Amino acid sequence: MEIKDTYKTIAQTPEVVLFKEKNSKFFGYAFPIQSEDSVKSQIDVLRKQYPNAGHFCYAYQIGNETISYRANDDGEPSNTAGMPIYGQIQSFSVTNILVVVIRIFGGVKLGVGGLISAYRTTAQLVLESAEIIEKTIDNHFMITYDYKNMNKIMRVIKEKKLEIVSQEMEINEESGIPLGKIEIKTRKKNAEIVYDIFNSMFEIDIKPL
Repeated sequence: MEIKDTYKTIAQTPEVVLFKEKNSKFFGYAFPIQSEDSVKSQIDVLRKQYPNAGHFCYAYQIGNETISYRANDDGEPSNTAGMPIYGQIQSFSVTNILVVVIRIFGGVKLGVGGLISAYRTTAQLVLESAEIIEKTIDNHFMITYDYKNMNKIMRVIKEKKLEIVSQEMEINEESGIPLGKIEIKTRKKNAEIVYDIFNSMFEIDIKPL
């Protein structure tokens, strides 16, 4: 079975979109995020931008193998805002994303069906306007080695097109021999092969991170 090691997300925050329904205005935003910590700060910024808005409804999804998500109606009737927004996140198959729809009430009630449609449509419009990109799920390894073996390691890194995340050199206090540490990353589907290559090399230690 082939290992799935890619996911889709948005490249950056697209321009705000505006959807109007019976004098109500719905402003749609999408943000690439990496953790739940950034959700509150993004919404706090929007609250300052739209002091006259009554509702800041949103949904987010984070992760690619283990998924976490939340949908928030922010005072609208239950399941009329957050879940329709989240439904569009699922429809576009994107993750590591926050979609916020801000409503400024126009004096005419939309009813449950009207609200669901308006929030869903606004979320759809902002996701359609976003640049959706595919990223790889990567595995990280730490390789520790004697300096004399550095060329062997670099040759494998070049051949397998591995990415170096960080690199450092230190002196072994007991032997006085220079020791190298190098963090690499590779696509998940190649991780087992890469691990086996380095693990079979003499005087080289590899550990998954």
